[in-house]
Amino acid sequence: MKKILAAAALVATGATAQAADLPAKAPYYKAPIAKVYDWTGFYVGVNLGGGLDRSYTGIAAFGSTTQSRIGGNGFIGGGQIGYNWQYGNFLGLGNVVFGVETDIQGSGVKDNTTCIFFCAGAFGGMVNQKLDWFGTTRGRVGLATGPVLSYVTGGVAYGGVKTTITDLAAPNAGTAFSDTRVGWTIGSGVEAALGGNWTAKIEYLYIDLGSQSGVSPAGAPNAYAFSSDIREQVFRVGLNYRIGGNGAYAPETVARWAGFYGGANVGGATAMNQVVDARLLAAEVFNVSPDGWVGGGQVGYNWQWGNVVFGAEADFQGSSQRDDKVCQLTCGLNSSVAIDQKMDWFGTARGRLGYSVGSTLFYGTAGYAYGDIKTTYTGALGGQSPIGSQSFSHSQGGYAVGGGIESPFNLFGWFGPSWTAKTEYLFVDLGHVTDMVTPVSGPAMNYTTHIQEHTFRTGLNYHLSPL
Repeated sequence: MKKILAAAALVATGATAQAADLPAKAPYYKAPIAKVYDWTGFYVGVNLGGGLDRSYTGIAAFGSTTQSRIGGNGFIGGGQIGYNWQYGNFLGLGNVVFGVETDIQGSGVKDNTTCIFFCAGAFGGMVNQKLDWFGTTRGRVGLATGPVLSYVTGGVAYGGVKTTITDLAAPNAGTAFSDTRVGWTIGSGVEAALGGNWTAKIEYLYIDLGSQSGVSPAGAPNAYAFSSDIREQVFRVGLNYRIGGNGAYAPETVARWAGFYGGANVGGATAMNQVVDARLLAAEVFNVSPDGWVGGGQVGYNWQWGNVVFGAEADFQGSSQRDDKVCQLTCGLNSSVAIDQKMDWFGTARGRLGYSVGSTLFYGTAGYAYGDIKTTYTGALGGQSPIGSQSFSHSQGGYAVGGGIESPFNLFGWFGPSWTAKTEYLFVDLGHVTDMVTPVSGPAMNYTTHIQEHTFRTGLNYHLSPL
């Protein structure tokens, strides 16, 4: 289930005009300094980030179908070009910005570890899926408060996807499905001025490239039919140069970030948890991907030296993340295990290090993370080895790392100078947990899960000392 986040960090600007210098004898004036930051115009830039492949995949063979997630992760990078139009007080909403943007990305997103159907010795099938490249052409619409633009975006997506299936019983009988797919994308982001004509952004995109399918080659010893959704989630930062932009905009005074703050946040999270069933006759490797909304609160404290800001922050999140679509072994026959995995809560305690450009804080963050993962296994290994329904819950510790943009928040004049909004990405790794599932007869099944998740969220903070 996709979760699209609306990153809504809307910021108020306190720019002041700079008086003209009128020397007593020189008959000239300095170029005027713009009072209002204007987003109108062309821009070009580059970006870098990470992609997450969460593709629901089914392979039909031996009279049954196994269901899993192709779970590729990898870096992405590329460039973008676009144009903005800004309208002051559009429909009474303030400075509304409309834009168009196109980008092209190289991609290292791939899954080359998934193995299904009793992968041991010369049995089973290896599944390798890779997103070689992708691009988008999108519209953007957002609210600008001075040098900060918060926006939503959507449009057309396209990309090259290659899937290879190798039959371990006959490696030369494998096959590959490769094509260029077209679909759609939607997402959100925040962009803020760095000075002059330079801006920086943090952005999330959900990409749907439809479905890819195929069958085994003629004469293959084990006939199979393959079908996979192609679903990508992209988290990236970007740097833009505004061609002909108003670099003469009067810079804002550096905000006073020091002191205590507290607030709340909401967003979405997707886990990509690789599971290994290490039994002698199975040895399968597959993925479970709990996905859903997150929300909670945070408290923190900042220290400031000039433009540099150091901070400490703790947060706690409730979560609706769940994946109940995965089925291991020969699903549909009497030897299958259905897996239902949830993450009910997690939290972090992190340090922050940032740089304030006027009233906008760009920061990185890292620290300790903890959370709870619950997995339920239901099914049977053959008619003689039922396992019923067995659940396991683990509270686990690990680490978190990420970054974000924070700026003053005064939407429609409803908030005062103590309020800020932030948009933030976090990667959380909670290590490995092992569940021992015990059937009525036969050896126990050990499932080892690596818990990793990606979070994109927007929050509001109240500072005890006004900015």
